[in-house]
Amino acid sequence: MNKHHRTLELDRVLEMLAEQTTCPAGRELARQLTPNDNYRDAADALQRTADINSLCARYGTPGLGGIRDCTGALQRAKLGARLSAGEILQVAQVLRTVRSIKKWRGQGETPTAADDLFHILAPVEGLEKDIFDAILSEEELADSASPALADLRRRIRRAQLKVREQLDGIIRSPQYAKALQEPIVTMRDGRFVVPVKIECKNEVKGLVHDTSSSGATVFIEPMAVVDANNEIRLLQNEEQLEIDRILQEFSERIGQVADATRTSFEALLQLDLLFAKSRLADKMKATVPELNEDGIVEFRKARHPLIQKDKVVPVDIRLGDGFDTLVITGPNTGGKTVALKTLGLLTLMAACGMMLPVASGSRAAVFTHVLADIGDEQSIEQSLSTFSSHIVKIIEILKIADDNSLVLTDELGAGTDPTEGAALAVSIITALRQRRVRLAATTHYAEVKMYALQTPGVENGCCEFDVATLSPTYRLLIGVPGRSNAFAISRRLGLPEEIIDEAKSMVSTENTRFEDVVSELESTRQQLENEVTAAETARAEADRLRAEMKKQAEAHEAAMEKLEADARDAARALVERTRSRTDLLLNELEELKKQKDKADFSEKVAAMRQGYNRRIEELRDTADPVKERKTEEYHLPRALREGDTVTVAAINRQGTVIAGPDKSGAYQIQLGNMKMKCAPEELRLPEDAPKPPKKKQPVGGTRTSRPGNTEREARTELDIRGMASDEGLMEVDRFLDRCLMMGIKNVTIIHGKGTGVLRAAVQQHLRRLGYVKSQRPGMYGEGEAGVTVVELK
Repeated sequence: MNKHHRTLELDRVLEMLAEQTTCPAGRELARQLTPNDNYRDAADALQRTADINSLCARYGTPGLGGIRDCTGALQRAKLGARLSAGEILQVAQVLRTVRSIKKWRGQGETPTAADDLFHILAPVEGLEKDIFDAILSEEELADSASPALADLRRRIRRAQLKVREQLDGIIRSPQYAKALQEPIVTMRDGRFVVPVKIECKNEVKGLVHDTSSSGATVFIEPMAVVDANNEIRLLQNEEQLEIDRILQEFSERIGQVADATRTSFEALLQLDLLFAKSRLADKMKATVPELNEDGIVEFRKARHPLIQKDKVVPVDIRLGDGFDTLVITGPNTGGKTVALKTLGLLTLMAACGMMLPVASGSRAAVFTHVLADIGDEQSIEQSLSTFSSHIVKIIEILKIADDNSLVLTDELGAGTDPTEGAALAVSIITALRQRRVRLAATTHYAEVKMYALQTPGVENGCCEFDVATLSPTYRLLIGVPGRSNAFAISRRLGLPEEIIDEAKSMVSTENTRFEDVVSELESTRQQLENEVTAAETARAEADRLRAEMKKQAEAHEAAMEKLEADARDAARALVERTRSRTDLLLNELEELKKQKDKADFSEKVAAMRQGYNRRIEELRDTADPVKERKTEEYHLPRALREGDTVTVAAINRQGTVIAGPDKSGAYQIQLGNMKMKCAPEELRLPEDAPKPPKKKQPVGGTRTSRPGNTEREARTELDIRGMASDEGLMEVDRFLDRCLMMGIKNVTIIHGKGTGVLRAAVQQHLRRLGYVKSQRPGMYGEGEAGVTVVELK
């Protein structure tokens, strides 16, 4: 591995990645992973990981079942060689994994950047099933592998049973009881034998196959079973030939799909690596950074992946946006080196296509070179001191670094005279900046801090130190130079006070003034940070209140919508009740018409009229469900007369008075096609309302009135203009019924000309009535086509 990458401990992260793979070949692939040095390849690799992670989050992460590298076996099968049962099983395992991964991907329809790998997978289900049905293990084939193999094994078992029966007869025979070491049947070299005492070997006729380790027992194959054993051996040879034939047949079938299977295996390894990246990302709670090729790095809440979760402190690191060089200062053990390594390691991980342990909104850049001078590599063998080893690495970095490089240096210029070391550090930084690299360096030198303050494009950063507890917080603060706090740390560790005071007196006045300025900046920064925290808290509270108000407004709107829906339902139910009662009235009227010739007709008419009036009042009450209304004080300026135009206050609509007042003082108002009954206090008479015109005497009719409590009009004409057909026909029936009861024979129905719809409906209805003797249109002076003159029987 590149030694700069090893310095940043990329090899340890890749080992973590290898542990997440599921097969040996995948582990090796993970260990050999190298960062991409161009933006397009890195972006593609990262997008593949992100897409696979999304799929795994939705459908679970599949395993590859521990597949092993079978490329050698595939190549040999392609060339015609016969594979062993174990090799064939390895190929079958690959085919099974190909099929399962293909099926897993089929669950989601959303395209991903890794779909090209899934498309490469080529399952061979028939071959896979046949192999697993035929081969039980690396040493055993199933009887069902072929009919010939099943028959041979059946014959072998039968022959073996025959031999055992013969040998069982020998070991149970009293003749051989003294000669046998044990009354058992065993095998030697694939042949059935019995154990015989060495001194009695001549008593059992047969072939000696073996002797025990003690020499006290010989294993003899009795002559009686020699032929049977020979038959078994022949059958076993035939069995092996059949097994070889079956393996050869499978090898040929594998050879036919060798190229596609090898390509599928390589795709599986790449997918195994992607699944490993997804598992590691979940383990690190990683996110997908935004990649760029502009050298801009912004890691939010970055966590070093090799530090334990309960000990790591998230840091915010920025570089390349507004400044190309970051100088990190602060006390020893304050986290400077960890911040430096975090910056470099996460950059390399992003280039490897790995998700990063950072907060969302982070950005990562792709560099051609990531170069690091971190750690002390002094060598006695090479006569290199600490300073020398650093300079050697800096020289190497200067040879490689270009405008697409990230350079990380730790303790730049350390290990030599401070004055010379500081000057050398500034010069090295200047030389690297001339190459337009992105540079992050740690230092203790005040001269380097001052250089960062005075030079555009160079920014100070520090690892925060809590003076109250004299301990580091490990937070990286960008924009503020840090202090080494050597005197404070020494005091805490117990160094005598007089030594510390003597050291302070030796520090130059300029350095003391600079450290005081840094201290004041740190104090101001902490104050500003507290104010920012308070402002963020207030903003969060405001956002919470705003969200709560929005939620309440939405709830209020939902309640209003529910009220409207309930009102619509109630109105719909009201219409249905009104319609049903109207239908009942119509049915009763029809029934009454059928009984007009009966003797008690007048009594029924009177009873029906009472029920009719009662139901009409119920319909009016139903149609006006508002029982109480707040009305302003208003008195009609005069009594209303028929024809007056009035306003119904409750609904703010104008209508015409057509009748009234009745015995309760109410008036009947015509509102378009609707009639309603209103009390005088519910009506308003416009100030400029004209007096109603005098009614003309109806043509061809007379009007008579009878005194008394009930006023009954004998009218010979009915005006239904402006009514709907159904409403007009109801009025016609009611009018004709009244005329029949009063003995009127000739009547006129005024329906108007209009579109002719109402006229046609009236005339067609009159033809169906049995008590209508004749009908005709009006003549000149009677209204012509606007009226129909009816003669009743």
